[in-house]
Amino acid sequence: MIVTNTTLTIKVPGKLMIAGEYAILEAYQRSIVMAVDRFVYAKITSSSESHVSLPKLNLENLSWNFKNENIHIATNDKRVNFVENAMNIAYRYIIEQGQTFTNFDLSVTSELDDESGIKYGLGSSAAVVTAVVKAIIEKHEIPCTPTLLFKLAAIAHVQSQGSGSGADVAASSFGGMLTYTSFQAEWLLERTGNATSITEMVEQDWPYFSVKAVGLPKDIQMMIGWTGNPASTKDFIKKINVLKVHKSGLYNQFIEQSSNAVKMIIQGIESNESKQISNGIASNRKALALLGKRAEADIETLLLKTLSDIAEQNGGAGKPSGAGGGDCGIAFLPSKEKVNQVIQEWEEAGIKPLSLSVYPDGAKSSTVS
Repeated sequence: MIVTNTTLTIKVPGKLMIAGEYAILEAYQRSIVMAVDRFVYAKITSSSESHVSLPKLNLENLSWNFKNENIHIATNDKRVNFVENAMNIAYRYIIEQGQTFTNFDLSVTSELDDESGIKYGLGSSAAVVTAVVKAIIEKHEIPCTPTLLFKLAAIAHVQSQGSGSGADVAASSFGGMLTYTSFQAEWLLERTGNATSITEMVEQDWPYFSVKAVGLPKDIQMMIGWTGNPASTKDFIKKINVLKVHKSGLYNQFIEQSSNAVKMIIQGIESNESKQISNGIASNRKALALLGKRAEADIETLLLKTLSDIAEQNGGAGKPSGAGGGDCGIAFLPSKEKVNQVIQEWEEAGIKPLSLSVYPDGAKSSTVS
């Protein structure tokens, strides 16, 4: 049964990719991703009516109802698809657990973009899906472990966009800094389509998926800079796929280079060797820049190149974070003194330093009666 007269609030961190971009889409390729201290919030309250509000999208009090045993939000605005799919996955799981699904009001807000609504590339859609799933599951008093949350949210997210690595869902679900290998979207879509239930999907082993918590050495300073231009991950992936199909040798060369770079970074983390981490970051940068050149995708834009060059000139290393083509870059520096110098040089170049840190927790809930 639902706890009445209670508002449940879910706080979900965004994400930043540290290493392994694009290669992560291949089976067993390791990446490094982290949760950041900017959040999506979902508030859910028992209600005799049924509404969804997304204030950032200027969508307020949209009614939702059941049609053909599926939840439908009463709007033609496709921006609600992620929320609607998350609601449906949560609904199916709750019914399979023998619980009664009850009406509620749900509101989702995000601080994963700037004041004007431009996205930083912090995994907003994944964080929204994760928040919605956890809110509905916990409102119905079903325990929601990070692994259960990850699997339910991953299914909903991949069904919404048809692809994706799930690294952003992992960061939002588990929190902290993680090494991660993807479940493989094609495998997940096929298995979900053939499964008799959502419960069957979340209880079975996902053979390609792995996640492990890691942490940076204390003496290394991490910085994030925003170039002011949002990037289109989907467009770049199309170009990378063309390279994969028509020039597989060059593509496989990138996979090997990326794998070696990520391995170097992980070894540096495990051995507490800051220099090895920086060397791995620099190697991953070179691999991504070469991939972009070969695929005719501007992964390392002029500003992202400047961001990384400034980090290197100050004894560190930098690279694009995520798909590149804009959004954020990430840098690792040897001292706090260098941080101040890099901030000044970034700002002079038109790069906005973001006050982001690793957030240690995944999605968390709190209640107000």
